[in-house]
Amino acid sequence: QVQLVESGGGLAQAGDSLRLSCAVSGRSFSRYSMGWFRQGPGKEREFVSAIRWTDSSSDYSDSVKGRFTISRDNAKNTVTLQMDSLKPEDTAVYYCAATASMLGLTTPGMFSYWGQGTQVTVSS
Repeated sequence: QVQLVESGGGLAQAGDSLRLSCAVSGRSFSRYSMGWFRQGPGKEREFVSAIRWTDSSSDYSDSVKGRFTISRDNAKNTVTLQMDSLKPEDTAVYYCAATASMLGLTTPGMFSYWGQGTQVTVSS
C-alpha cells in the first residue's frame, strides 16, 4: 500500500511563491511516476504537473508552464511542486498522486494512489 501526504499549502498573494511537498510511504517510490492535480471551487480535477519514474522527465499544463517546477527526491521519498508567480486562478485544493505508469500522466484515472489534498488560496 502506498500512502501520500501533502503539505505546504496556505494563503498567498498574487506574485508570491509556495512550495508543496508530498511525502510517500510504502514500497518502491522510485518506481512510481508522480503527479500533481488541482480542483478549484465548482471545477473538475485538472492536471498540473507530473514527473516520470524512469528518467524524471516532467510535464506541465499550459496554465502553469514556466511558473511551476516539479521535482522528486527518491532518497527521501518526496515529490515537490515549486509554485512561483502565483495567480488567483491557481486557487484550488492540490492533490499529489502516484502511478506505476509512465504514460497518460495528464489523466487522473491513470493514478492509483492519492493524497488528501492541501488548500492553496491566492488573493489578488
